[in-house]
This record gives sequence, structure tokens and C-alpha cells, in this order.
Amino acid sequence: MDKTRFDTGMENLRKIDGAGGEAVIRSLAPISPDLGTYIVEFAFGDIYARPGLTLQERETITLASLLTAGGCEPQLEVHIAGALNVGLTQETIIEIFLQCIPYTGFPGVLNAVAVAKKLF
Repeated sequence: MDKTRFDTGMENLRKIDGAGGEAVIRSLAPISPDLGTYIVEFAFGDIYARPGLTLQERETITLASLLTAGGCEPQLEVHIAGALNVGLTQETIIEIFLQCIPYTGFPGVLNAVAVAKKLF
């Protein structure tokens, strides 16, 4: 049987976010199951499955992007846990955040560090 985008996405989601990622998808089922499907198929089934970057590199980019976007603290929490799951250290995660200061400012970095502190 051929693997579907959803199957590939769920595999990647489990590698990165474990039970936390699955819980996010399940939490969407009562209100917007299609959103959960889109996240799994597109983000994790298409984008995370592409060659060229490791899961650590992808999570590094994701952390910086979420910090820069601002207002994404729940997603940042999931992806900090994911970054730890794929082998980034606490020190590396903090360095990623510090690197963002000149480009996004202190408030976003302070928010990201506060989220990290809860998980560390």
C-alpha cells in the first residue's frame, strides 16, 4: 500500500512533536478537522518531508519564524518541545532566540525565552 501525504505527515509529526503534536491535531477535530488534516498533510507531509534540511535545521528555522511572527506562543511551545525531541539542546534554542534580537527586538525574544523556561 502506498503511503499517503497524511501518513508521511503523521510520521514526521510523531518524530518531531511526539504525543504533543498528536494532541494538537486531536484538539482540532471537534471544531475544524480539516485544519488538522491540512497541517499534517502540507506542513509535515510535504514541507518537512522534503530533502535538503535535517529535522534539526527545520526546527531551528521554525523557532526563529514563530518568534519573529509574534503572538505564536502556543505554537512556539510545541516546536520548542519538538526541537528538543530532534536533538537541539536548551543552549542552542536560547542562542537561536538571542540571534533574533537585532532583527525582531527584545519583546519577542523575552516572550520566547519565557515559553522555553516553562519547558526547560
